[in-house]
Amino acid sequence: MRDLVKSRDLESYSLMPRETCPSCQRPLKVCYCGALVHIPNRIRVLILQHPLEQKHPFNTGRMAHLCLDNSELIVAEQLTSNDLVRLLKPRSALLYPSLPWLPDVEALEPGTASAGALEQLVVIDGTWRKAKKMLHLHPLLQRLPRVSFEGVLNSNYQVRHSSLENSLSTIESIARALGQLDPEQDYQAMLKPFERMVALQSGHGSTQGRNS
Repeated sequence: MRDLVKSRDLESYSLMPRETCPSCQRPLKVCYCGALVHIPNRIRVLILQHPLEQKHPFNTGRMAHLCLDNSELIVAEQLTSNDLVRLLKPRSALLYPSLPWLPDVEALEPGTASAGALEQLVVIDGTWRKAKKMLHLHPLLQRLPRVSFEGVLNSNYQVRHSSLENSLSTIESIARALGQLDPEQDYQAMLKPFERMVALQSGHGSTQGRNS
């Protein structure tokens, strides 16, 4: 009987949820909040996050939101047209590659008058497959001016692998885009918690997942 009670106690202990940080929502032993920065970004960042990404342990969309004072994080696969119109600023642009299936729209180039007048950068946070689906569900986003990257992209996302080559994590993409569009601000600083997360996770030997 004593062994049975002990077995039940061990089972109950194993089912107890791990303590998590209320801010980054990560287990306390791999919390990166001590490395968070607060950046007063001029260009508002609207992050549209797929619901499956919200619970992923390597949620860099939330990390970017925690670092940027002028940002909003919306978790939803699909928004109503009215909700999307309400969220979009008059001068908004979408951070997304210029792929052949997308409409031909204005490409925002750093240093141009359009880039200087930009009010909001819209970012879809999810795996490439999920992000593509979300974009299909929102034709209004497809018609926004677009911010894209050219050349080779070097990611430090060692703990999560992308289904596409030449990919960056969400926070790396945002930091790169804002750095090009608003060069007077130091956006590389927002990668500090990202680097901290990578170091902590690598120390625990985890390399599973898919990059957005």
